[in-house]
Amino acid sequence: MQQQNNSWITRLLVIIALGMGSFAMAQSGSINAFSPYTMYGIGEVNTPGSLLQRSMGGVGVASRQMGTINLLNPAGLSMVSRKSFLLNFGGEGQNYYNHQTLDGVDKNSAHNSFSIRDIAILIPLHKSLGLSVSVTPYSSVGYQNMYDHPYDEQDPVWGNVGRVNYQYQGEGDITEVKMGVGYELFKNFSIGVAAQYYWGNIERGFVMVPVAIAGGGTFNSVTGMSEYTVSRFKAQAGVQWNAILNSKRILTFGATYDLGGDLSPKVTESIVGDDLYTTVVKGDTTHMALSLPRKVVAGVYYQTAKWAVGVDYDYQDWGSNNKTSEQTGVHAATGNSFQVAYCDTHTIKAGVEFTPGRYDVRRFWRRWSYRLGARYGTFHQSYNGHQLDELALTAGIGIPFKFLGMSAVDAGVEYGMRGYNVPKSVGLVRQNYFKFAVSFRLFASGTENNEYWFMRPKYD
Repeated sequence: MQQQNNSWITRLLVIIALGMGSFAMAQSGSINAFSPYTMYGIGEVNTPGSLLQRSMGGVGVASRQMGTINLLNPAGLSMVSRKSFLLNFGGEGQNYYNHQTLDGVDKNSAHNSFSIRDIAILIPLHKSLGLSVSVTPYSSVGYQNMYDHPYDEQDPVWGNVGRVNYQYQGEGDITEVKMGVGYELFKNFSIGVAAQYYWGNIERGFVMVPVAIAGGGTFNSVTGMSEYTVSRFKAQAGVQWNAILNSKRILTFGATYDLGGDLSPKVTESIVGDDLYTTVVKGDTTHMALSLPRKVVAGVYYQTAKWAVGVDYDYQDWGSNNKTSEQTGVHAATGNSFQVAYCDTHTIKAGVEFTPGRYDVRRFWRRWSYRLGARYGTFHQSYNGHQLDELALTAGIGIPFKFLGMSAVDAGVEYGMRGYNVPKSVGLVRQNYFKFAVSFRLFASGTENNEYWFMRPKYD
């Protein structure tokens, strides 16, 4: 029977590997974020971690829980049961609402999307040695903006052509494929390393449409397109230490370090006129590099039979990778364009989980886990020196499939705000978003809890 179980797990690994490739291909070219703040750089960075972790505000760098995959810290992969297999997958829906007040006029837009969020597996290699492979969307780009060149009597465009309308649009994403290994080096102390492969495509374009003044001639519109192709390896290292570990409580400290660095994309640029002739422009660099930050995360996680509480601090060094800036097409009340630049970020995350009766045999709902969390920090780009504050509130539940089983279905919601610290008179967009996600954790073991998800029934 055990031999048949291993055969099914092997087949499932092959299916998952193929599914991961299909997932990554499906992510490319989709609009999973819809925000003018994705016009520059790598776009909007998705909140990392499993749905369980994201429902607790994104904490988890110090989390050690059997039956879960720690996507934040590879050291947590050492918490793995022998002769077991864990699969995690799910999807996420998003709603973005943007509001802007410019020159006394209120403008609003909204967008909905849905995508596969994560696919991850965890298998034991040896006692206290676990291997995980995961695929998750790292960042997303999606925007559609319009801009009318303001009147300037000294501008030769206005003097010779007239009003010019610019239409900007972009879409794409960067996907992270991550392979991590965690090992308990000695009692209560674990280390982990992970190789991260980032790949994807981002397309950004514009259409310039001249509107001739009365009596003027006919002018051709111009379309420009830039495509960035990313294919790059990075690395992560992590540690975890159980300061307290007994039958009543566990107190764990954890930390990770991400190398970061320039993604060095392959850039193809072209300009097309109404005459349909295309001019291809070689592009080796961008003004704002597609880069990843050097990142340090440290946290603490406390667990009892009923409660789990965690706090993380996340620092990301964006600025040292790119000192240049770009000029936007949006004018402030002074008539000056905004300058966009990378800037470092600081984020605090906190979350709590409550399970009323994990070992309650009679009442199924008392074995449910209830989660709350919050996250506060800053956006990784500044606009004329204004750095946007970000705030998110999260909630979720975990429903086990069976008594004492580790398989479960998780559901979570997130409500966030961005840019509300900047006065309306500046003219920046204030953004609200709402996310809803569902995830499945399927745990298979031949020795624990009798969860045989991948075993073929056999009758003698």
